Parts: sequence; C-alpha cells; structure tokens
Amino acid sequence: MVKNTLHLKAPGNWINDPNGFIYYKGKYHLFYQYFPYAPVWGTMHWGHAVSEDLVHWEHMGVALFPTRYEDQNGCFSGSALEQDGRMNLYYTGIHYKNIDAQNIHVNEGDFEAAQLMLSSEDGCSFDNFGGKKVAVPMIEDVETGDHKDTRDPKVWKEGNSYYMVLGSTYRGEIGRAVFYRSVDGVNWQYVSQYRSERFGKILECPDIFRLGEGYVFIGSPMYIARDAGGYEHHAICMPADFKPETCELTLHGNYQYIDYGLDLYAPQTNVDAEGRRIMIAWMRMPKAVEKPGHTPWNGMMCLPRVVELKEGHVYFQVHPYVERYFEKAVLMEEKVFGSEPGVLPDEPCRIQVTLKENESLDIGGFKIRVERDFIRTDRSSVFAGIEGHRMMSSTPKLYGKYKLDIFVEPNLIEVFVNDGEYVISNVVYELGRFICGRVERILAGKDTNPQGTAGPCRR
Repeated sequence: MVKNTLHLKAPGNWINDPNGFIYYKGKYHLFYQYFPYAPVWGTMHWGHAVSEDLVHWEHMGVALFPTRYEDQNGCFSGSALEQDGRMNLYYTGIHYKNIDAQNIHVNEGDFEAAQLMLSSEDGCSFDNFGGKKVAVPMIEDVETGDHKDTRDPKVWKEGNSYYMVLGSTYRGEIGRAVFYRSVDGVNWQYVSQYRSERFGKILECPDIFRLGEGYVFIGSPMYIARDAGGYEHHAICMPADFKPETCELTLHGNYQYIDYGLDLYAPQTNVDAEGRRIMIAWMRMPKAVEKPGHTPWNGMMCLPRVVELKEGHVYFQVHPYVERYFEKAVLMEEKVFGSEPGVLPDEPCRIQVTLKENESLDIGGFKIRVERDFIRTDRSSVFAGIEGHRMMSSTPKLYGKYKLDIFVEPNLIEVFVNDGEYVISNVVYELGRFICGRVERILAGKDTNPQGTAGPCRR
C-alpha cells in the first residue's frame, strides 16, 4: 500500500475533498474524493487512508464506489459517525440525467442528488452492493432544497439526537444550509434551513461544531471571489450560535478565510483522541505532478490543524502530533535541512522565525515578506507556466506581530502566522533538493545568514 508522511497525497491520479474524517477504534480514518483512473476530476469514488498519529498515513484502497441508481455517477462528499461500535458513512449520491457519449464521466445537463449511508462493522470493509441505504431522497420541493445542488452531509450526535447539515442553494441565487434530525441515525426528518449571502450562490461542505460555550461554522461557498487570480469558491469560517432543538443557526460578523493562500478548499473537522477539534482540507492543484517512473498525481491534504475560538476569532494551529515530528530543532546557521548549508532537501522541513517590517525570507524562490503590516507571499518563481492563478497572497492587518511557523515540502508551503491567527498555504511545483537554492533572510535589502530555528527532516 502507498504511504505518506505529514501530508496525505493522491496515491496516483486524482483526489479532492476529505470525507468521513473520524477517530475510530484507535485509528484516524480519512476518506477522500477519488478518481482512480486519471489525474483529473471524474466519477467520484471514496478512497480510504488510516493513521495512528495524523502524521504517517497508509492508503487502504477504494472504500465506496457507484453501485446504485442514486450514486451511479458518483459518490460525492460526506462524513462519518460512530454508532454502537459501527462506522456509519453518509454521502451524496449523484445520478446524471445526460452524459457525454464520448466520456461517461462528464455530465451534459441536469442531475439528481440524494443522501445515502453505508454502515461498516470494522471501518475496513464496506458492502457497496448490499449495504447502502437512502437517508434523504432527492428533494423535490424547491422551498426545502435543490434537487441537484444539495450535498455533502455532515452528521453528528448532540444529546439524544442525530443531526445532519447539507449544503444547498435557493434557486441558484443564494447559498443555504439545510438541517435534518434523526433519533436513530437512519431515518431523517427535515427541520429548518438558513440562507445567507455569506454562503455565496451555492454552499458546499458545511460543518458546525461546539467550541467551549459557542459554536463555529465552517463551509465552502461557491462564487464568492471578488477579484481575479484563480478560484471563485473558497473555504470560510465564523463564530455561530446553534440551537439543537430547532436547528436555528445564527452567524456572527463577517466570515474570515480559513486559509489566506486561497488554494485550500472543502475542510472537514473531527475530534482527536484527546478531544481537540481538528481540521484537514484539500489543497487544490492546477496541474498534476509528473515524475518519470511514477503515476501522475493531483491533489493533497493540508497538515492537520487544531481549531480554537479566541475572542471571536477562529485560530488554526499546528497539531501537537506534527510538533512532535519536528521535535529536534537546530539553529538555522548551524544546519539548514541538509548536508550543504542553506539547501533544501526533498523531504518536509520546518522553519520558525520572527520577522520585522520590510524583512523577508526566500525559500528556494518562494518569498515571504513583511510589508505595511501584512505578511505577503509570492510564489511566482516556483509556479511558472500556470496561467490564471494567484501568485501573491496576504494576511489581513497584523498590528506589528510577525511570528512565523513555516512547513515546507516540494509541493506545498504552509505559513502559520502568530500561532495560527492566520495561515497562508500555497501549492508550489518547483521546490527540490537541486533547484531550491538557498534559504535566505533578507534585512533591509541585504542578504544575511539565516536566523531563527528550523526542524530537520525526520523519517
């Protein structure tokens, strides 16, 4: 089986949204949208990976695949829940009304969506032919939901009831969250809905969870981009109130982006073994990674992040398990990642540094700079040949504090700012042992020796 360290990646061909993220019987299970035949989006399956520590992942192969009328053209995103020792998977089944005669993986018009479930006794075996049940049939009443754009069930238990939130749209004009409730996790009744311009035109991958005395809402609204530079759909979060008895949702303030690199999408949360709320999300990649002798692959997940709510702001911090992986820190001027000082290896590595106004860091061509009280990144030198995508990213205003915790690997750089106050994650394509060059800290335009601390690569 294919294994990954730190970042779960496509085991070949295509992956996108994380699905069914759950801590179950002593292991973390992460399913994902998977097209096993080419490094492009197609008829969705669920791939399956497991880990004991959120750091070392082993791919287990395909868990869900189309077998019914309702999911004939794809097993779309969903979630997992433990119930009486069993693992229940909830997902959206898609049925195309018209297909391309030359490519059955492409929809040429209208389609139908229904919410299905499959229960597994051990979290390893999945009866695709006899174990699937329809939890919520295709919605025909436009006031309740949309017959095609209602999807991505997130299911949880609170008190004695089970809850399901679905992303949807109202007439294609405004996004909405649609709520169902169940007493047994199998039979579901519609309860209420919440519409908001903050949900764009269509809401995808909604997630609601309690943190302390309040709640946090996470979702992926479509068509909310207000400037050029790539994607129109983005992952957001904000504090919320939620009343389980009525499924009444109230959002507080405007949203913040989950990640200001704006490559991240479709996040999903889970509770880890110690009770922390953690998040993993898909990092969108505009082209496949191709290396001689290897199957092309497209799509990977971000590092696991702990979600915290402080004074109305949602923080995303590096998970302690990742911290342990980089437990042996060394001074950058003594050893920087490899045998040659200043040269990056092909394995993941970590840089910890605090910058000042007008200082910058150059990591093999990927630039990080403090400018006018913002942290800005520039990947243009390591993203060559890709048109129509954002090269520059920026945090909101930081009020003079620029503490950085940076995780670098050949196709992804994640910059955690001020202990997770903001994060910028950028997909890259040209970092490696031989082409990365030096890691340089630049003070007032002059190259100096690297400063701060760095964690060496560990296997």
